[in-house]
Amino acid sequence: MPKAAKSSFDPKLFLAKVGEGKAILEFAKNQVVFSQGDAADTVFYIQKGRIKVLVVSEQGKEAVVGILEPGQFFGEGCLNGHPMRISTTMAMEDCLITSITKGAMLTVLHSEPKFSELFMAYLLSRNSRIEEDLIDQLFNSSEKRLARLLLLLANFGKEGTPQPIAAHVSQETLAEMIGTTRSRVSFFMNKFRKLGFITYNGKIEVHSSLLNAVLYDKPEIMRDD
Repeated sequence: MPKAAKSSFDPKLFLAKVGEGKAILEFAKNQVVFSQGDAADTVFYIQKGRIKVLVVSEQGKEAVVGILEPGQFFGEGCLNGHPMRISTTMAMEDCLITSITKGAMLTVLHSEPKFSELFMAYLLSRNSRIEEDLIDQLFNSSEKRLARLLLLLANFGKEGTPQPIAAHVSQETLAEMIGTTRSRVSFFMNKFRKLGFITYNGKIEVHSSLLNAVLYDKPEIMRDD
């Protein structure tokens, strides 16, 4: 008698449901998910909303090092033996997040190839982004770094149509992410608006003309500070 076909595993469905070692959590805007120095024993997956990643130096200087979107994991450093969080994560808007204990995460990674593929794709994408960010910081002007960041935040180059950037992504946050001052960001944003690269309507709308200026190294965007 033939064996019954094994039901196919759906990683997204797995992440969307409560289960052993899993919980679905809601975070309000500006609520901290975990703080730098907390014990690291859980991985998180963003179902809805955006998460800001911050680090604080020994001198108390705070910097935004990333903005995470739906479909991304964070806190996965615990899988590599990190006993404490090396950053703080905070909700930029109301968020729906799946938490997975380290034990449950390791179990599903070992037992479900489809989930392992999903997680590996995320890690590879994140690694590429880190490399691109490093090159950006080393070789591009702050103006060009801002242009690239706006394109990333608006989802240019991803599936679907570009999205407006929420108003709560402040100029201070943008300045921290590209390593410059808020006044410089304000100057560049006004310049981009006058050139027709962006528009303000409560939110920041990024136009394809900004992408063309970056890709084809148009003189409107300076290469050097």
